[in-house]
Amino acid sequence: MVGGLAFVTLVVIFAAQRAGQTAPSPMPASPPAGAAAVDISSMTPQERASRLFDRIMRLSEEGKRDSVELFASMAIPVYESLGPLDLDGRYDLGRIAQVSGHLDIAQAQADSILRQAPDHLLGLILAAAVAEARGDQAARTAFERRLLAAESNQLASGLEEYTRHRLDIDNALSAARRRP
Repeated sequence: MVGGLAFVTLVVIFAAQRAGQTAPSPMPASPPAGAAAVDISSMTPQERASRLFDRIMRLSEEGKRDSVELFASMAIPVYESLGPLDLDGRYDLGRIAQVSGHLDIAQAQADSILRQAPDHLLGLILAAAVAEARGDQAARTAFERRLLAAESNQLASGLEEYTRHRLDIDNALSAARRRP
């Protein structure tokens, strides 16, 4: 347990240095006001994976490519080790792969989602993003059309992952509506 915590601390210090930031102190004396200390050892593997997903998406939005790649190299194996992923987990893994440039992994996750649920909004969003990253505008347009056609019925289904990824869905729908 202590060895694992030490490894995580070293990875965080290394990531902070690569991002040009000052390394955080590994064991703060007390958490910031209003914040509770996070005990990683008490988290489930799924909770750890979700935290990595959130961090990678935030770093991607901030344009911190080196940090995205570093944390993606940790997150992809974590997601792959979780066993059979549900559609939400496949989307998370696919998005991590997509923003870190692992387009084959992202494509495989999009394909798996759409094989299981052909109108799943997150599968369509991921497939469109991969097509755009590959420069395949015809495929991107086709996935976006399917996304727009599926929007009403899928949102009415009330799937939990649609609530969790509502911002991604709203952004993808807006982008699809703006394009001819």
